[in-house]
Amino acid sequence: MTSRTSYITQEGPANALALNKDNSQVVIAGRNVFKIFTLLDDKFEEFCNLRVGKNLNLNFSCNDVAWNLIEDHLLATAATNGAVVVWNLNRPSRSKQEHVFIDHKRTVNKVSFHTSEPMLLISGSQDGTMKCFDLRTKEATKTFYSNTESVRDVQFSPHQAHTFAAVSENGQVQLWDMRKADKYFQHFTAHSGPIFACDWHPETTWLATASRDKTIKVWDLTAKPSCDFTIHTIASVGRVKWRPQRKYHIGSCALVVDCGINVWDIRRPYIPFASFNEHKDVATGIAWRGDPQSFLSTSRISTIWSIIKTCFENPLGSNNNPTRRQVSEPDAVNVMNLLPIGTNNDQLNSVFDNDVRSLQSESAAGAATTATTGMISGGDDETETDEPLDNNHFTGPYLTNYRRLPPDYGKRHQPKGDFSFGECELDPLPNSIIDFSNGGDNFAICNDNNWSLPKEAFPLRHEIQNRSPPPEQFPNHPPEVNNEDTGSILIEDQPCQLVIQCVPKPTFWNPSSLVENTLRHHANIKDIQTTVSILLALGDKRKSINIEIALQEHWLLEYIDMLGKFKLWDVATKIIQLAWISSVSQLNQQSTTVHTCCSTCTKSLQRAGWLCDRCHSSKHALCSLCHQVVKGIYTWCQGCSHGGHIHHMSEWFETNKTCPTGCGHLCEYS
Repeated sequence: MTSRTSYITQEGPANALALNKDNSQVVIAGRNVFKIFTLLDDKFEEFCNLRVGKNLNLNFSCNDVAWNLIEDHLLATAATNGAVVVWNLNRPSRSKQEHVFIDHKRTVNKVSFHTSEPMLLISGSQDGTMKCFDLRTKEATKTFYSNTESVRDVQFSPHQAHTFAAVSENGQVQLWDMRKADKYFQHFTAHSGPIFACDWHPETTWLATASRDKTIKVWDLTAKPSCDFTIHTIASVGRVKWRPQRKYHIGSCALVVDCGINVWDIRRPYIPFASFNEHKDVATGIAWRGDPQSFLSTSRISTIWSIIKTCFENPLGSNNNPTRRQVSEPDAVNVMNLLPIGTNNDQLNSVFDNDVRSLQSESAAGAATTATTGMISGGDDETETDEPLDNNHFTGPYLTNYRRLPPDYGKRHQPKGDFSFGECELDPLPNSIIDFSNGGDNFAICNDNNWSLPKEAFPLRHEIQNRSPPPEQFPNHPPEVNNEDTGSILIEDQPCQLVIQCVPKPTFWNPSSLVENTLRHHANIKDIQTTVSILLALGDKRKSINIEIALQEHWLLEYIDMLGKFKLWDVATKIIQLAWISSVSQLNQQSTTVHTCCSTCTKSLQRAGWLCDRCHSSKHALCSLCHQVVKGIYTWCQGCSHGGHIHHMSEWFETNKTCPTGCGHLCEYS
């Protein structure tokens, strides 16, 4: 299968895009562009320009756009001025604007139609609220208060008709029931930074969240929310979309730095399953065309790309090599990044020739091959049809594919990555088979022919000169042959005694038990700081350690308490933010109470700030000016401890600087 990639350039950058229900048309929206295109086999055809009319106000400046999932003629946009605009493509007039909702006070970040009720629309705004609109009554029927600074994304659940999820800039995820607008029924802190996007999985109760902390997390919401997968990216993530018909695949684009569209296998959290780098600037939107092989994307440089019928995976050979995968992406792969740094064109073409011969021999033996181009990074057991070998596009034994390069390729395409896959020679074992089954946990290098270790690690560059003592001084010295004409000693060739039939499988060491013993040891000797620091550094690897969650929570709370005794409040707050246990991570969300003490018996005032429970004295709460007990807000000087009613003290210090009791203390506020 081949790929067809097409693009079109617009007047301005697009902030979002959406597909209609049959994936035949796409709408793009931005500050200066709002158009609908018909998707043909190899191009975009403009269908309608919605940015028309006499008054092109801020209602046309869009942050987001959504296409009704049932009624194909209805669209909605989130405007930068706080408006939610509904568009009707069936209107006979040139202007397709149906209605403008002006209920939000600040910018609207997201709009989303209900999956089964076409007349219900929900929005999330920078004002921290979500509003549900009924298009029949043309009004906001319900308002949901998130009690956060802003709502970045809001999505209806495809599995529960009355449930929707909202993500906020404080890193929280809230789950709401549309029938109960007073309070969310579930919430949790998902990220250490703002969450910019979320997406429900179409098949399971998974919710993916994307954050500025450079991670994508997958939450299982079947019961209590649990983070089942975490993907680590190189930049803040702005958009995520699950790949259709592929349970473990999700696409994403970044907010900064990374201009590519990455497709991830959530079971492999560090290397993308596939990368597409056609965009020259940061991508702003991604949408799958209902087909796992096709998607569209937009960017900040006014370009829409369509990747159509793309081969994301094709197995090389039979099921014996299930992890060899390829991606079809024209002119989007820098081959030099996948080989050791310093590889030149001659070496690369030499590898090409060797691999062609190797693959041709495999093909003659019945092995299937594939004719695609692109970047690989492993995959799952999902396969497609195989195609015959092409001498210009093929997959080699380095678990990647490449083409014969022109002589000036090295000058035009320099490595851009921070790492390379290995630092060995280009073809250390040209006739070997490397099996990376089971995710690479076990591998073996085998060869059909026996091979033996060489006698010398490095070849001799010249003869050994006769500068050593006589051989008789070394009784165990091997026999030598003396060449009297040249004055040199020739070492007799010795047969190799070590012959290896097959390299044994290396056994991988599991350090979990050692780490567990280390943690318990430091906790027993009261070195709780080292224990918590190791746990924080382990990250998600903590799940493989057999230590009870209750014990981990005890260690965290003990360390936070110790930091508080040393008045290291900022460090304690950081530990709470990094905590992986919800009961600890929510400590920062609790209110803080400071108790004052009675001036007579120094007992802490618990129930009331003006009456002591022990001595029943109220002298400490007397106003220095009116000499009455202050039962409301009490203000005092931290220097002399005298105070009173806040309005009395304010009036006094408008004309005075010293304490009103006459103690002589300079109580001027500075």
